[in-house]
Amino acid sequence: MTDTPDTAPDSIETPGAQDVPPDRLSVEAGSEYFDVEKLQRGVAISFKGSRRTNVEEYCISEGWVRVQAGKTLDRKGKPLTIKLNGPVEAWYEDLGEDAPHAKAG
Repeated sequence: MTDTPDTAPDSIETPGAQDVPPDRLSVEAGSEYFDVEKLQRGVAISFKGSRRTNVEEYCISEGWVRVQAGKTLDRKGKPLTIKLNGPVEAWYEDLGEDAPHAKAG
């Protein structure tokens, strides 16, 4: 008999790991990065130091956001988007002002 626990150390989650949004997230339902549970919590995005509310998709590690280009639609009727490069931060709005931010670096 040993006094070691039955669970492996890898299965232990760090506290607060669920409180940081994913590295990449999209509001497009057909995207592989679409996650309705995370979107329902309300993800706030800061791009180049200013808060953005028109972000369609973001990637923190690659440093870009995708935003709608006016009211222009593509041939399938979806909004035409452009990709902007720069520092990106994300956090859950439901955690308040002191929420942990996910950012590169």
